[in-house]
Amino acid sequence: MNLLASALRTLVPLLVGWVVTVTEALGIEVDSVAVAGGVMAAVTAAYYLLLRLAEQLAERLEWEPLRLAAGVLLGWARPPSYEAPPPAGTMRVHLNADTFAEELREAIRRNIYLGDRS
Repeated sequence: MNLLASALRTLVPLLVGWVVTVTEALGIEVDSVAVAGGVMAAVTAAYYLLLRLAEQLAERLEWEPLRLAAGVLLGWARPPSYEAPPPAGTMRVHLNADTFAEELREAIRRNIYLGDRS
């Protein structure tokens, strides 16, 4: 789900930037492809930045309607969340003996495998 949310939050602002550029809604006449690409990139960057700032401000103020509106206009109602992997050399300890034993065997297997590679 994080990948889909991340992709939509990138593609929707690009689509909006393209639509604004193509329709010349800002009153900017574009004569060349290079200038059109630059204008599209600038409009897209401004659109994305303003909505991300609005989304973060809404989170700080705990103003759910603004956070939701900014998220929807970015293509996904909530920012994607990414779980950080645990630091190397750490292991979760479970109170369940079977789960603990299984994870301990896996950790030992990985260390033996890594030891054989070097």
